[in-house]
Amino acid sequence: QVHLVESGGGLVQTGGSLRLSCVASGRTFSNHNMAWFRQAPGKEREFVTAISWIGDTTLRADSVKGRFTISRDNAKNTVYLQMNNLRPEDTAVYHCAASQQFYSAYAAQYETWGQGTQVTVSS
Repeated sequence: QVHLVESGGGLVQTGGSLRLSCVASGRTFSNHNMAWFRQAPGKEREFVTAISWIGDTTLRADSVKGRFTISRDNAKNTVYLQMNNLRPEDTAVYHCAASQQFYSAYAAQYETWGQGTQVTVSS
């Protein structure tokens, strides 16, 4: 089991960039597929992007293709989300999630979640 802590959120103007980090505690981080989800006020949790445990494949929601990039450093037990060309509709709490078994866009298949970090994009 891993414990996840996100950081790097903040307030940015439209077109700006942020880099989120998710640090995992526990010795089995490298065995977990990782993902980022987001939840805006009054909306359901939404898949953003995922990366396989070895880091060789990624999934991305259509809304972030060409703008967001997920990566991981297993030596540092960290997964990153580089967000460029941010838009007001990207405003949400961003959560990282871990799954030993699944590599997917489905939140229910991730067994461990962080508390989230707020990203606010002003117009």
